[in-house]
Amino acid sequence: MKILLYGYGNPGRQDDGLGVAFVNAMENWARRNNQRDIVFENNYQLNIEDAEAISNYDLVIFADASQEDINDFCISKVNESSRVSFTTHEASPGYIVKLSKELFGKVPPTYLLHIKGYDWEFKEGITQKARKNLDKAVRYFEDLLVRPETLIMEQGKIKYC
Repeated sequence: MKILLYGYGNPGRQDDGLGVAFVNAMENWARRNNQRDIVFENNYQLNIEDAEAISNYDLVIFADASQEDINDFCISKVNESSRVSFTTHEASPGYIVKLSKELFGKVPPTYLLHIKGYDWEFKEGITQKARKNLDKAVRYFEDLLVRPETLIMEQGKIKYC
């Protein structure tokens, strides 16, 4: 199973860098544990070109910081009817999925990992509270990615939003 972990956000805005930090931590874990079927990508934001990229995978997990009222982290399924938006500054995961279906005829199971953040100032470094949420999400996905089919089949203890 080919898996794409794609983190996005701005590490220069404190907790907005949670998605990028998550993917970096998972990449380190994958190297240590000889996980070869996972590809890791980071960017400041999603772009329409990502529609082609996701069409080449069997499972896609986007990771981003969240300002929503969640405890620490949660996962939501992304499909073409998810909050779909596109501006010259932002493309939502739902929009990327919609484009992948329309342009390439393929949409892998796609999820969004929401990691709770707290501060968004122009300053590098994730806050201590957000770091705890990040660590919980990393531990959760270390277990989950050993058997990623449980996410696709929606079995087990998936922590949905």
